Amino acid sequence: MNDISYLLAVIAAMGAVTFALRALPFLSAHWLRRSPVIQHLGRFLPLAIMALLLVHSAGSAAREHATGPWPELLSIALTCLLQWRSRNPLLSIVLGTALYVLLRNWH
Repeated sequence: MNDISYLLAVIAAMGAVTFALRALPFLSAHWLRRSPVIQHLGRFLPLAIMALLLVHSAGSAAREHATGPWPELLSIALTCLLQWRSRNPLLSIVLGTALYVLLRNWH
């Protein structure tokens, strides 16, 4: 087997694997919708992932600055309060982020 045919075979195999991995969720969607495990994960995981991201980012950002965790904690508190009162995610995220940026850049 010469180099060109070997290279073409490798590219074809990589293309087939890539296509199969992209097509798999669409082909298995019918089965996944009926699975009670997947349904449970769909209800539980979004909140758990957001909580982990929040704890990780707030903790690592707080260790990097001399002011400590106060900008993160105040921004998180404002975001939670706004979401609880207004039930408007866009408003909560925008104002919480604005407060965080303001507090981190205040000199």
